[in-house]
Amino acid sequence: MSNQQESFEEKLSALNETPDTTHEFDTQDIEKNKVMAILAYFGILVIIPILAAKESRFARFHSNQGLILLIAAILYSVAYSILNSIILSISWHLIWIMSIIALVCGLAFLAWFVIGIVNAAKGRAKELPLIGHFKILK
Repeated sequence: MSNQQESFEEKLSALNETPDTTHEFDTQDIEKNKVMAILAYFGILVIIPILAAKESRFARFHSNQGLILLIAAILYSVAYSILNSIILSISWHLIWIMSIIALVCGLAFLAWFVIGIVNAAKGRAKELPLIGHFKILK
């Protein structure tokens, strides 16, 4: 394996080294609310665990992560639309730039979605890389 590939893999794995606070949660709460925690990552459905599992710290943690992911996706969509309009008004030949941006961002959102669901299903309270440190829900 080349040094560049090892360096890239190290940087990629370092991104996922986020705080894991699972030990702070009650194991019964985790087992009881895994489904609610998973549901929190499905876009607007984050409202269900926010309203239905108010007392669960575990579901609330994942609801916060899902809500951050939803807000990030909405902000990305707005920014992408504006940037797309600007670039396409300059020249439609530059559409390849927008395709690359959409692909990279789409893969990032897919990765966050999968990481969140896997963490919730495994009963872990681990923040999403890069965006998980924001707190909206207490």
